Amino acid sequence: MNIKEIDNPKQIKQLSINELEHLSQDIRTFIMENVSKTGGHFSSNLGITDLTVALHYVFDSPKDKFIFDVGHQSYVHKILTGRAKDFSTLRQYNGLSGFQRRHESEHDPWEAGHSSTSISGATGIAIARDLNKEDFQVIAIIGDAAILSGESLEALNYLGSSNTKVIVILNDNDMSISKNVGGLSKALSDIRVSKQYNEVKDNYTQFMMKTKTGKEIYKATKKVKDKIKHRVMIDSLFQQFGIDYLGPVDGHDMGELINALTTAKKLDHSVILHVKTIKGKGYPRAEQDKIGLYHGVPPFDLKKGILNKTNTHSQKWSEAIANHIEYMMGKHDDICVITPAMISGSQLNHIFKSYPNRSFDVGIAEEHAMTFLAGLSVGGKFPFLSIYSSFAQRAYDQLNHDVARMDLPCLIGIDRSDLVGSDGSTHHGVFDISFMRGIPNLILMAPSSQKEAEAMINTAYYNHDHPYVIRYSKNSISKTSLHNDERLEIGSWEYRIHSDAKTVVITYGDHVNEIEERIRSHNLSCDLINARFINPMDEEMLNSIVDKNIIVYETCMVNSSLGSAIVLHYAKHHLNVNISLMGIGEHYVTHGDIENLLKQEKLSMDDVELRIQELNNEKRES
Repeated sequence: MNIKEIDNPKQIKQLSINELEHLSQDIRTFIMENVSKTGGHFSSNLGITDLTVALHYVFDSPKDKFIFDVGHQSYVHKILTGRAKDFSTLRQYNGLSGFQRRHESEHDPWEAGHSSTSISGATGIAIARDLNKEDFQVIAIIGDAAILSGESLEALNYLGSSNTKVIVILNDNDMSISKNVGGLSKALSDIRVSKQYNEVKDNYTQFMMKTKTGKEIYKATKKVKDKIKHRVMIDSLFQQFGIDYLGPVDGHDMGELINALTTAKKLDHSVILHVKTIKGKGYPRAEQDKIGLYHGVPPFDLKKGILNKTNTHSQKWSEAIANHIEYMMGKHDDICVITPAMISGSQLNHIFKSYPNRSFDVGIAEEHAMTFLAGLSVGGKFPFLSIYSSFAQRAYDQLNHDVARMDLPCLIGIDRSDLVGSDGSTHHGVFDISFMRGIPNLILMAPSSQKEAEAMINTAYYNHDHPYVIRYSKNSISKTSLHNDERLEIGSWEYRIHSDAKTVVITYGDHVNEIEERIRSHNLSCDLINARFINPMDEEMLNSIVDKNIIVYETCMVNSSLGSAIVLHYAKHHLNVNISLMGIGEHYVTHGDIENLLKQEKLSMDDVELRIQELNNEKRES
């Protein structure tokens, strides 16, 4: 079967088991060849290939609804639903999304980019189906780390008490982006259900339900059967939710998969089907990867694998932050580090190795991470929480209620802020300023260099008076070898270019250096202010530039941005200023390379230069 000629999953329904297995191997090869060129989520899609083929063989999409938790493991689903021919555009600007997208295909009923939403969404879709008196299956496919997170457990608790039917496929590869943690994770690894028991149960049920007398005997013996079941099964945590459990099933045995899925399909109630898979199946380097190197990959050479290149001149922002936190931990034994399942992503590996007793990976549990931070602070420790911008919004209530309201000393690193590129709308870090700027007691900072970032970390620790937030992008920055012990005055901004120009740009973070380079290299008549404190602002400096044309440049949402706060400041003081806000409007930004996204949002350096020139011309003409 030519993979690029698959238009509809119905095309695979006439294949034999042997042919389905060959198709799975062809799809794995196709994914390896394509994702190694475009970049994307690699290991998870290789691991779920056989399961996805079996799902489409047993069920009927788009009538039956497939809901992939997170959605980054839906590449095989995309291939089987007619999108293989477009795979060269995966995660490219105007190309295929790396996740399920509702507007992309009728086979994508749900879309997400963060974990643990699939069971909640599937339950809602199933109950809507029942209310509408419709007839189709709802299948949620979720990983072993995500199913143990708070929202998933809440959803399971509700699903077990409802009368609807959802099939939950637990894709268990014993590996998330970081290694799974927690007591429930250990319980999951201990779950074993006798295949013999399942076979006996199915045969017994089918036999007894054939006659009226058999049905009566079945009901009468159910209590006895349940006791036998309890003895045969090692206590399954899922049984406690009132949901039937099947498995574990070999996720790479096509015949076994089809039989198990067919059984789940025939049931009239919700069931969890536990499928054991190998993450990275078919690519040895990915199968052996225990640190998430092949989870999300850039383009790479399939034969050589991903090479760890050491650059002595630059580093990721997260590495620079982590290095100074580790330096501070060596000097002060009250500093602790927290991450919600992002040890590698946030460059915390060395800290966890050097200070295991003061380093805590809480798993996919952002809400717990934030309140755990609050508890450590109350207990006399100085906690640093590293969390991605797009994940931090899950912990808004805890940040507001448990951290800021009690005004607890701590430091929160907001990683991957601003536009992140190919992961798209679910991952762009463009909302954190909007939801954090208005929280009382919160000091919000954005460094433009490693030296400035270190000074901000020092300020937060030594002041020990408020919750501090330091936000930084996924970009690379220049590396400096020495740690500094400088501190900053809270709310202080600085001029990076100061002249008698009539136009001034206010910005922060990476943009300070980008715009400074453009102004100087193109000899633009414009001043530049590094607004390194987003909250509180430098009101004295703001009041000193009221006679200038002001541009506030940000790659976050304009609403509730620094720019909007500056506008409010001038309005409150009845100051008449000529101010332009450059940022993202009221819409979600698609996926693609940063350069194209900036052009789309009219936030490129060319757009900045054009605005400066327009304002300078307006001033001269007036």
